[in-house]
Amino acid sequence: MPRTTQQLHPHREPVATRPAATVLLLRDGADGGLEVLMTRRSAQASFAPGAYVFPGGGIDALDAQSHAAADRRPAQSDLHLTQAIAAIRESFEELGILLARHADGRMADAADIAAIDRHQPFVAQCTARGLRLAADSVYLLAHWTADRDLARRFEVPFLVARMPEGQEPVADEAEQFEPVWVRPADALARHEAGQFFMIFPTIRTLQRLAKFESSQAVLDAVANEKPLWVSCPRAGLLAGKEARYMEDEMPFGELALVCPDGQIVHPLDWQTERPVPLLRNVQRLTAPNPGVMTGPGTNSYLVGDPATGYIAIDPGPADPGHLDKLWRAAGGDIRMIVCTHSHPDHSPGAAPLQALCVQAGRVAPPVLGLPSAPTARVASRFTPDRLLQNNELLALAGQAPDGEITHTLQVIHTPGHAANHLCLLLVEDALLFSGDHVLNGSTTVIDPPDGNMADYLDSLDRLDAVCAGHGVEFILPAHGYAIGFAREAIARLKAHRLAREAKVLAAMQALPQGSMEDWVRLAYDDVPERMWPVAQRSLLAHVERIRALKPGND
Repeated sequence: MPRTTQQLHPHREPVATRPAATVLLLRDGADGGLEVLMTRRSAQASFAPGAYVFPGGGIDALDAQSHAAADRRPAQSDLHLTQAIAAIRESFEELGILLARHADGRMADAADIAAIDRHQPFVAQCTARGLRLAADSVYLLAHWTADRDLARRFEVPFLVARMPEGQEPVADEAEQFEPVWVRPADALARHEAGQFFMIFPTIRTLQRLAKFESSQAVLDAVANEKPLWVSCPRAGLLAGKEARYMEDEMPFGELALVCPDGQIVHPLDWQTERPVPLLRNVQRLTAPNPGVMTGPGTNSYLVGDPATGYIAIDPGPADPGHLDKLWRAAGGDIRMIVCTHSHPDHSPGAAPLQALCVQAGRVAPPVLGLPSAPTARVASRFTPDRLLQNNELLALAGQAPDGEITHTLQVIHTPGHAANHLCLLLVEDALLFSGDHVLNGSTTVIDPPDGNMADYLDSLDRLDAVCAGHGVEFILPAHGYAIGFAREAIARLKAHRLAREAKVLAAMQALPQGSMEDWVRLAYDDVPERMWPVAQRSLLAHVERIRALKPGND
């Protein structure tokens, strides 16, 4: 983890969470499509006033004491049983829906519902009528923990159950109003139109629910007793407004790095005018070269502080405006310039940045890296002032107000995307600068002969070992936001590459005399056709690896 002394914002302890439960009651509509029951919260509610939600509320101590009154599945844990009981109770108190059975298996009917007072102890009344709670029909869909910035926070399992036949929701007209059956896609469309206010977890849940065609498809997906997702979202600023993200969304890792305690202060807008501080000793300046291959642009990084001077990583293209901003962000005190590799959006800015430092009367910072291999394309020719060695340490040191401060980069040779590619580990803060080897939101192109898929996969293993050994949680890529859950990201990337390779092999076997164009059509059928010429480069890299591993498959 980064040193606390390098965090941009003072520590702030998030509010403790409270246990709650909510249930998505499902049915299939007249046209067979999935529908979910929602209801509008009171405009005076202390949490999410006026929002359309699923029925639910806080878990009471009595819910945990009522297990004997409920039916349960063999694999249903005590915790999940308590949550199911709470959801059943809340759905009755708020909407008059009774998930309970008589001894003969009949579901509760209108007479049972009319006989039970919503304002009196719920389980005792059910037991008195010979009803057992149908907790075995309530399944765990997801688990949400409220955002760290909120003043009231809940730990909430989102449960699912089929709506009992013959029952109709009747709102209590105190906490909940206007019960409505709605298709997930329709609820989302109405929300976009400003007609159906919902909070973030509800929106994201409906987005995922919209992928299911029927209530049975949802219940089949959750039958293994494991949630389909677990999330504690984070928020940043986009176009000046709060924007929230789940763990699998691209900005999440950056928000976790910059605002670990949930402060909503970090701007997520991509711009090229000024550097974006990520830590006190790490700044990112994005070059004005957005595109299909570069995403929002190439990220140049500055590591260091005024007491130590700075190391510039990937100065980018030879863009005078970008290099001037990079130089000014370092106060002109650039001690080293490191290029992760020689591609034209990474290394051409090195020499003019060095010249800019000399013109200002500074000692020329050495340009460091690995020279381009003979296999590199003409536009990627690069010769550093000094060659870096694998595991070499590049250190900055200075006297800070609290004592000596150091920033040390460890060099890691990672061929694959390019023969001369390297990554850098900021040792003291356990941050990995990944160049183009690991990107946020896309996979890097492996373009033979300078690119090599076998080397690329081996380098992923090397990076995983570095992350494990140093406790690295965050990766700073050359394109896109900072990435969280570093080892999981590397594992997903490797799994994706191997899955793609399996499709390539299948294409080769299906069309043994096929061309690269034939194979890319099969192996990259999930990629837009306009990207196939680019995908064909990585396909060739996979083909080379397959042929090297299993001669005769071609």
